[in-house]
Amino acid sequence: MTILRFDDWTDPVRPVKRDVIAKLPEDAGENPPVLFVPGPGHGATAFAEHWLPHAAGRGFAAYALTPRDGGKLREHVHDVVQTAASLPRQVVLVGHGEGALVVAHALGRYPARAAVLAAPVLDRWATMGTALRVNPLGAIPAVFGGRLRWSRRQLLSAGAPVEAYGRSSRLVTSRKPVPKPVGDPPALVIGSPDDRVVPRKSLDRTAARLGGAPLLFPGMGHDLMLDAAWTDPIEAILDWLTKELSAAS
Repeated sequence: MTILRFDDWTDPVRPVKRDVIAKLPEDAGENPPVLFVPGPGHGATAFAEHWLPHAAGRGFAAYALTPRDGGKLREHVHDVVQTAASLPRQVVLVGHGEGALVVAHALGRYPARAAVLAAPVLDRWATMGTALRVNPLGAIPAVFGGRLRWSRRQLLSAGAPVEAYGRSSRLVTSRKPVPKPVGDPPALVIGSPDDRVVPRKSLDRTAARLGGAPLLFPGMGHDLMLDAAWTDPIEAILDWLTKELSAAS
């Protein structure tokens, strides 16, 4: 069940064809499906090479949703909620970057089985401040409403494949506070202290809001799913999820 808002009736979100990539295990057993949500600077393919097949290999049906072009936060949240509701079981939501902001708001409408916020971009101004210091030429257009151009140095460590990085995006923003999650699902925040997009203080604040501390992966860049050591965070996510599922059974 999802929660409908008044504006869903008075000003419905424009329907679009959603781009969803799936990787299914031979036997998912009782495991819930996992829906990966990238930020607008990335597509579902950011998860397709590594994290989707790895999750499927651990017995989880894995899906990734490409954000709609030019969408605002409300539209992205709508797409996540509708995609999650279309899957056969209560879903685990995993949001990366700005996709974590989308997931955080989707949790106010969809009773997820669990949630993971990976390198979450929840604080626009902290992210902009970091971008202006690290990549001022790419960040200045975003100050005036343009696209934020991410550099490879911001997104990946030196050991990552050269071709694996996002291009540019407009930051997804919201004046509304992050809502309280429906059903109080277990939640995990992960990131890197060496992230040049999300400052460490932002990771700490986001995790503290959820009642914990972030799980950190030193030496990695912002794009945890594409970096050279991509196995470490996805293994940690699936280990944590397996433990939570066992505790609930």
